[in-house]
Amino acid sequence: MTKSGMFEKPDPWRVPVAVEKIPDTGLHRDLEADQATRDAVADVGGLREVLSVRASLDVMPMRGGRFHVAGHVRARIGQTCVVTLDPMESDIDEAIDLIFAPPDQIPEMAALVDEAEETDEDTPDPPEPIENGIIDLGRLATDALYLGVNPYPRKPDAVFEPLVEAPDPEDHPFAALKALKVTPKKAGAKKPKGK
Repeated sequence: MTKSGMFEKPDPWRVPVAVEKIPDTGLHRDLEADQATRDAVADVGGLREVLSVRASLDVMPMRGGRFHVAGHVRARIGQTCVVTLDPMESDIDEAIDLIFAPPDQIPEMAALVDEAEETDEDTPDPPEPIENGIIDLGRLATDALYLGVNPYPRKPDAVFEPLVEAPDPEDHPFAALKALKVTPKKAGAKKPKGK
């Protein structure tokens, strides 16, 4: 339970890798989510469905206990077109390129990122923390998938056509003045006495 009293949903795809077991030559993993995992990824991500999701990731050790994780996540998801409200499918292909570091190195490395932002050089992303000696490749793949989701999916042939209403002849800037218009008096009408 979180501090606010709300329950958090667990990570829908877990593929933990213990950093102590990663060889010096690195580690390659090809991952494919099963149906139950795809259903959980869809539920947590607010998607209609996840038809397939695969990840191909390389984990390479670096100096100082850091690790470089690079690869791709490819997925096919079911969404709803925002124009037609018809079901549709979308493909996702997201690159992953992250550095993981021990938690005690994060503040120091974040300061280096802040310094780089003050120069004209490309600013590197701050490292992700290695939590309890684990890098979770499933969570990493899921996060990349969610980043690739178009929040406003639209079918290629869908065209938004605004509702066109026939103009109301009484709806114009001078309609209020028309109500104030004095009707002309008919010929032969008598004036009241005393006026």
